[in-house]
Amino acid sequence: MNSSTSDISLLGRLPQGWRRALGAISVLWIATALGAVLAFLTQALLARELGPAEYGLFASSLATVTMVAPLAGFGLPQYWLQVYGVEGWQGNRWLTTSLRFITGSTVMTLSLVAVWSFVGAPLDARPLLLLLLPIVLGTLAVSLISSQLRLEERHYSMALWQLITPGSRMLVAVALLIVPSLDGRFVAIGFSLISLVFAAFALPRLLAMMRGGIQLHGHGPRPTAPMAGRSPSVARLWSLAWAYGLEATLYPIFFQISTVLLKYLNGNAQAGIFGIALGVMMAIYLIPSTVYQKFLLSKLHRWAVHDPRKFWKVYRHGAIAMLASGVLVALVLVVVSPWLVPIIFGEKYRPVVHVLTVLAVCVPVRFLSTAVSSALLNEQHMRYRVVAMGLSAVMVVVFNVILIPRYHEMGAAIATVAGEVSLLVAMYGGLRRFHARRTV
Repeated sequence: MNSSTSDISLLGRLPQGWRRALGAISVLWIATALGAVLAFLTQALLARELGPAEYGLFASSLATVTMVAPLAGFGLPQYWLQVYGVEGWQGNRWLTTSLRFITGSTVMTLSLVAVWSFVGAPLDARPLLLLLLPIVLGTLAVSLISSQLRLEERHYSMALWQLITPGSRMLVAVALLIVPSLDGRFVAIGFSLISLVFAAFALPRLLAMMRGGIQLHGHGPRPTAPMAGRSPSVARLWSLAWAYGLEATLYPIFFQISTVLLKYLNGNAQAGIFGIALGVMMAIYLIPSTVYQKFLLSKLHRWAVHDPRKFWKVYRHGAIAMLASGVLVALVLVVVSPWLVPIIFGEKYRPVVHVLTVLAVCVPVRFLSTAVSSALLNEQHMRYRVVAMGLSAVMVVVFNVILIPRYHEMGAAIATVAGEVSLLVAMYGGLRRFHARRTV
């Protein structure tokens, strides 16, 4: 009884801001963990019911659309965080231009996927690519609403929002258990219908935001009178946001290109094996993503300009915590994967264990690089990050082309490790370049 009272009094002595932050992070962590479990179970059901070859075809097609999807919006959701972090309520002047920017980039992205499906894609992938086109709209909707919720610091709504996608996709995977005759095309249709529902749900919220309906947090009350400031041109928005767009586009290429190249260079079965391993890594990477992208990012943009001392304190503590937790998670992954993978996915996916053993090296590397890159936020930093991400993506592609023909999915795993390490080195180099006095 005394121990419980002591614990309560200890929490009660924490500053109110700390208690709010811990509560928000806890909710986001729980939602992230639940989302990761749902995504993992969805992947396991699809892999078991479709088999390595058909699952590999579906996974590589989904990866192709996912890689291109960030071209819709082209970094605008990320740029909103920077604009509002610096300008506060004055950032509303960008909204009308944003709507035109979103419309043009989305039409271009949908056209690009459609053209590729007929001109460059293998014949067996063409139907799935066309069926998965609405994923572009769903990805854009999720990204835009997520940025809005971050700016409003509505962390509980953010937690619910991030559960909708994995929860809905889980229902599609369960349908395969109920009706075993369903195939990958049914899954593609199901995922696309979910994306269309997201887009329809997000549209009225986004239109309301475009009319100034955002409830911006951390910049004082809404001004009673309209703020001076002319709406910038689309060309001006493009000149400032392109780096955010390239980074958002390069990241899925950097992360998922191995699955696509395995399908093109080696076959559907090998792509299925690596797709399973990559899905596990994606679930693990939600840990640093939750802390930095969903909770801290809008705050870091604000602190970088208005409270540098707090910004650097959060950076240093975060880097240490990310490295320690990354090492711990990697060790757990190596220990549990040999017995857990066959149980969940079946014996035919046992090669996934060897791939995960190699990819475990990426865990502490990714955790630390997420923390390091959090100090590179403005336009100049983003241009550097784009170059670093581009070079790392090129390295992953080159290593894949060299290693996949001989080592198959293990070659793709080695290429992924090389890319993650090179990205961490580049991010640290950027930190030393732009913040030499702050680097410890």
